[in-house]
This record gives sequence, structure tokens and C-alpha cells, in this order.
Amino acid sequence: MKILFVHQNFPGQFPHLAPALVARGHEVLALTAETNTRASPVRVVKYRKPDEVTLSSGLTRLYAQSAERGARAALAARQLRDKNGYAPDVIVGHSGWGETLFLREVWPQAKLLVYAELMYRTTGLDTDFDPEFARPGLEARVSTVARSAHLVQSMVQADAGLSPTQFQADTFPPELRAKITVCHDGVDTDRLAPRADARFTVPGTTRVFRPGDEVVTFVNRSLEPYRGFHSFMRALPEVLAARPKAHVLIVGEEGQSYGAPPKDAESWKQKFLNEVGGQLDLDRVHFLGRIPYADYVNLLHVSRVHAYLTYPFVLSWSLLESMAAGCAVVASDTAPVREVIRDGETGRLVEFFDIAGWAEALIEGLSEPETYAPMRVAARRHIVETYDLKTKCLPRLIEFVEGAHRRG
Repeated sequence: MKILFVHQNFPGQFPHLAPALVARGHEVLALTAETNTRASPVRVVKYRKPDEVTLSSGLTRLYAQSAERGARAALAARQLRDKNGYAPDVIVGHSGWGETLFLREVWPQAKLLVYAELMYRTTGLDTDFDPEFARPGLEARVSTVARSAHLVQSMVQADAGLSPTQFQADTFPPELRAKITVCHDGVDTDRLAPRADARFTVPGTTRVFRPGDEVVTFVNRSLEPYRGFHSFMRALPEVLAARPKAHVLIVGEEGQSYGAPPKDAESWKQKFLNEVGGQLDLDRVHFLGRIPYADYVNLLHVSRVHAYLTYPFVLSWSLLESMAAGCAVVASDTAPVREVIRDGETGRLVEFFDIAGWAEALIEGLSEPETYAPMRVAARRHIVETYDLKTKCLPRLIEFVEGAHRRG
């Protein structure tokens, strides 16, 4: 078949699926934004950057931006059709930025599969979860509904959807949920297998950590409340006071990936350093920013206890990867996490806002590693048995795409 991937930051969620389809004899092409500089495992064509949308109303701005991006993708698709005679059998696109909105107008016969990552809701998800930073009232609810417009339109047009977790699929209303298959992108459990000889060097220093050292790890794309950075930072003074030899390795950038910036500081990192930094031995707290993937894997391998928190929202790859690496995971007791971790069996679950509970669990993980040893083994076993890339997820993803002709 001719298969077209559409993703503004390709390969995005498809770094393994796209080349696997090539290996099976399909003709695979990717359509991506001209600003995307990531290496691609398949041939790419690029669409022009959308024009800036200057609407004053935030209610309409996101849909307008998504529609503009969708129009650019459609124009590039038309050029592929008219100048090159290209007509895909299957289109696989992410619905999050509007790129799939108008592709049916170019290729009405193609099967359209969309990556359905999350549907926003006014209650029960991120919007009303955190009383400290939520914006209560009608305005916040109206804004949340408005953010869903392009996602609903994308799903209505799609022949089928794909969500990585049950939790994320279930955020969609029943009439759209019926279209969605649940299958995770997959975890390379071979690469993440525990290594006793692993070493992690703090960039710019000679400080080296090894498996067995007292190391707390925290990993996210951005350091922000959506991923529990505030709860984690507020627990650290008690943790470091109780464990004078412990070090904390924090991976993440200072911007925000999902929520709004703070109103009273340059970044969330700075805000919470202003709040608790005076109670911390900052020589033992290492902010690493973004690091290469190979270094990140080594970091997981030297972790004695790994902290992961999230609002009821998209589940991070890093949680599954930390479990595959055999980390002792302490995670937030939130719905997306409960799908993966069983408390006391594959990790520890702590209420998201329970600062004392977080400090207690992290201290226990540092001081009693033998208590967590069975959970480390069980966590890795669960990921291998359920989320392994080669044996579990990739075969199902291939079938999802190759079976597209049976849908609709």
C-alpha cells in the first residue's frame, strides 16, 4: 500500500511504525512542517508554515490556528496529487494540530486513521484538577470546550482512531470512542534493560553516579505543575534532610509544554526554587535540562527511586521507560497512572498533593531499597509482557494500519 504519515514533528509517535511498514514492502511517505528538523526514517515532504493568527479571542484562536495548519497541509497534499500523481491508500495523522482536517477533500478515497491522544473535558481531567492553579468558573469551562473543536472534527472525519492508553481513549465521548483502538507506541525493553555497569555523569562536572547510589530521579519534558513539579519540589526539603548523602537528578526544560506560565516568576522552576530553595542543599539537586537519550537511559539505570507525577492527562513515555529500566517508581495516584501501576506490586502510588506522603515514600525508597526490589522486578516484567515494542505493540500497530481497508 501507499501510506502517508502526517505529523508536524514527524516521526513523533511513529518512529518505529513507519520504518516497520517500509520493511513489510509498503511505500511510506511523511508530510511534516517545514520547521521540523528531526531526522526521519522515511522520505518526507514539507508544508509551509501557517500564517500567524491574530484573533483577539482565545476562544477562536486555537481552532483558527489548527484550521490554518490543516489548510497548509491540504495545499501540500494537493500539490503531491496534481504534480506527482500521488494518492495514498491510507493516511495516518495526529489530530492534535489540525493537519488532517481537510485531507479528505484532496484524497476522498483514502482511509484516514488519526492518533487520538486526548479529548479535553471541563470536569474530571486537567481543567479542574489542581485547585492551586485552576481557573474556576464559566470562562475556564468555555475555553476547554473551545479547545476541543478541531479534535472533534478530526475524529468525525476519521475511519478509525488510535490511542496509546485506555484512559486517554476513554476521554472521548462514546460516539467517537467506538472508533478508537487502544495500543501503546511501545517500549524498547531491550535497550532499557537494567545494567549494573551503567554510569551517569552530571554534565559539566566530574560527578559520576552508579547503580546503588542514593539517587532520586525526576524526568519530564518541562518542569511544570501538569507533571507535579510543585509537589515534588515541596517534598525535597524533608527528603534531603533525612538522607544527607542523597542526590536529586531532575531532567526537564524551564518552559511549559501544557499549562500556562507562572504569573509571579520567570519559570515554574524559578517559582518553586523561590519557595523551597532556601531549605535545600542545592549542591545535591542537579537540574539537567534536556539531555541526550543515551544519557537519559543511563540516568534511569542509576536511579534508586524514580518520582513520576501527572494530572489526569496524557501519560508520559518516561513512566513506562522507567519501569522497563527496573526503577523503583513512586508515582501519583491519578487515573492514567493507575492503568499502569498497581500500588505495592509494580510501584508505589501517592496522592498527588500529599507532600508529607511523597517525602515519606521517597525516603523509604532511598533508605530501604530491599523493600522496593520485588517491585522493580515486577514493574519491568509488566512492561515487557504488556508494552514491549517488538513483541506486543508494533505487531498490533502494523495490523491497525494494514487492516485499514476493512474499516468504514
